[in-house]
Amino acid sequence: MISIDNFLNEADEVERHAESALADASDEAELTAARNKYLGRTHGERARIKDLLSQLAPADKPAAGKRYNELQARLEHLLATATTRLAGANAGALSAERRALSADPSMPGRETWHGSLHPVTQVIDEIVSIFRELGFTIALGPEVETEWYNFGALNFPADHPAMDLHDTLYVDQPGMLMRTHTSPVQVRTLQRYAPPVRVLAPGNVYRRDFFDATHAPAFAQIEGLAIDEGVSFADLRATLTTFVRRFYGQEVGVRFGPSYFPFTEPSAQLDIEFDPGDGRGRRWMEILGCGLVHPAVLESAGIDSERYSGWAFGMGAARIAMSRHSIPDIRLLYDSDVRFLEQFAR
Repeated sequence: MISIDNFLNEADEVERHAESALADASDEAELTAARNKYLGRTHGERARIKDLLSQLAPADKPAAGKRYNELQARLEHLLATATTRLAGANAGALSAERRALSADPSMPGRETWHGSLHPVTQVIDEIVSIFRELGFTIALGPEVETEWYNFGALNFPADHPAMDLHDTLYVDQPGMLMRTHTSPVQVRTLQRYAPPVRVLAPGNVYRRDFFDATHAPAFAQIEGLAIDEGVSFADLRATLTTFVRRFYGQEVGVRFGPSYFPFTEPSAQLDIEFDPGDGRGRRWMEILGCGLVHPAVLESAGIDSERYSGWAFGMGAARIAMSRHSIPDIRLLYDSDVRFLEQFAR
């Protein structure tokens, strides 16, 4: 057992010698030697002082512990200062060496490269911004889902082909899969919050699709959900028309056509008419699916379908980016070719 006075003297001595050694280090080798001697994890002076704490009387340990913490902080500061000093000296020497080298004034200057958000990320951010102004909040959910949330709670029949192994990516854990859409977020949100609910659910989804000009096995999807009393298809049509004209411009044509989804009834697809600038003129193109939420989905989430109704929609952010920028092949968005992506920088 040692006294508190001896402990404090030892700590002061280590701090004094460490300050001198680190300040005098003139190169990387000397700095490394000083660091190992005073800050080594097992054999350094700091470790030795820490071992002395166990030899103190219990009454002295609080004061000794405080002094040890001060010593540790001081040593770290001294090391950081010495490291910065040497780095600056090395940089200065390197800079002087470079200036001494001959330069060719006829060489063209190098263009400064600036990073930017990916065009799909830009689309997601813009869509989120528009729907925030319409009173929607953001809701997120897990990408590894249960079969019940991904299919059962969304009114998929047990024999639906989407549940087959050739369409869905299952994981090793029984009953678990990579979600095929962001629709499970609908059920999770309704289980957690009572209506009225207005949420937007962006996120990645996974399907066993071939990677071709219009499909990708992993892609970003954006889903919207609105639940309240007295909600009708007119609310759906008005909201999505507002979104489309905010995103594509007031001159774009909008139409709704019949479709089918297990989780909405009636279901529709939304088409827009515009000129993508490819020389073929104006034409109609589907950009999303939508519909009134099926009563079975509301009941699965514990919502009274006799009192509440609502609508939902889903769209692929990459396809929206393709329509916005007249991109002919979805694979261009995933090739990470900076020469292609930089044209969308902003």
